[in-house]
Amino acid sequence: MENKKKVAFYTLGCKLNFSETSTIARNFQDEGFERVDFEEVADMYVINTCSVTENADKQFKQIVKKAMKLNDKAFVAAVGCYAQLKPEELAAVDGVDLVLGATEKFKITDYINDLTKNNFGEVHSCEIEEADFYVGSYSIGDRTRAFLKVQDGCDYKCTYCTIPLARGISRSDALENVLKNAYEISQQGIKEIVLTGVNIGDYGKGEFGNKKHEHTFLDLVKALDEVEGIERLRISSIEPNLLKNETIEFVSKSRTFVPHFHIPLQSGSNEILGKMKRRYQREVYVDRVNKIRKVMPHACIGVDVIVGFPGETDEHFLETYNFLNELDISYLHVFTYSERDNTEAATMENVVPMNVRSKRSKMLRGLSVKKRRAFYESQIGTNHTVLFESENKEGYIHGFTENYVKVKTPWNPELVNTLHEINLTRIDEDGAVRMEFTEIMNYEL
Repeated sequence: MENKKKVAFYTLGCKLNFSETSTIARNFQDEGFERVDFEEVADMYVINTCSVTENADKQFKQIVKKAMKLNDKAFVAAVGCYAQLKPEELAAVDGVDLVLGATEKFKITDYINDLTKNNFGEVHSCEIEEADFYVGSYSIGDRTRAFLKVQDGCDYKCTYCTIPLARGISRSDALENVLKNAYEISQQGIKEIVLTGVNIGDYGKGEFGNKKHEHTFLDLVKALDEVEGIERLRISSIEPNLLKNETIEFVSKSRTFVPHFHIPLQSGSNEILGKMKRRYQREVYVDRVNKIRKVMPHACIGVDVIVGFPGETDEHFLETYNFLNELDISYLHVFTYSERDNTEAATMENVVPMNVRSKRSKMLRGLSVKKRRAFYESQIGTNHTVLFESENKEGYIHGFTENYVKVKTPWNPELVNTLHEINLTRIDEDGAVRMEFTEIMNYEL
């Protein structure tokens, strides 16, 4: 019997990339390949790239090097966002044989013949206008949660962002297909699904190859809430202008949706929001947070924020800092602005020096630690449900409550991928929260 060819995958960037890597990997398995870990010797290495951060570019070269070290005869393919934006640049990296852009990545197995290394990287990348069809995907990385893609692309023109250039127009999966995928995931014993996309609040646009919304994000959420076998659904990240009050109210009463929202803000200064071409002002953001707090006092609210955008003065930054300090939110994801080719912001004046960017970033990261701590403290003494994960970390098993508090308890393999009712007791030195079971356990702990 002929040995199966081995393929390994490496994913850079967002949850959406992870879900797409999983789909691409399943295509390889259907073609008779054996999937192995990236640390292992393989016949082919596929790297799913990202264009959002500066480091993703540098990381790419290191990952190719690592693959070549494992097997210098291996066939190396680069796919995804960076491959769409700068295909020639990736093709020129030593060891890269194939570069596939936004639409080609899902047909990768059509582009490989005998895995013979090329002298030069071969590029297949469409004009981004052609990225107008939708490929559904979901990832099953660990046993506890899956990322389910519901939407792709973006019609917004934020001045710092390359995603519309890398992923094309906003388009959605058909509702029945999302429900079919959710059901398939539930059949595999996975307890939590995280909804993912580039701009998921825009769900419904382009669902039938047109620009009309046949369904809304609220329709999607209501339909998913009825899928049998799923214990938890989490909304990954949603624009404040697209997070409607009806959705917030529905989540507060729903069977499966958890009280956890991640809402990008990017700046607490209306002037900077205008320069970024964001589609809301800070007042809208305050309304969303207040609405969530009113109907779900225990909800976890995460915030994306960018520091060092061109023209951001000390005053603008302090406006953002004070705005976030006073807002009842739970944690921050802080991004240091980095210039991207072919974006409007890259040509703007009043560039903020790098050392100032990193100082501001540090200040907001410090604020995030303070916010998370205060949020965790507010939850001590309250009852929640926790979903335990699969890793034994120094004798402890970790998990997340429905409102995203990280908890730990002594390792017990029987707890892996199970849900339990607990009471939060105290914050440990490492920042995770200790707990007690409030249910009657049917086995020895």
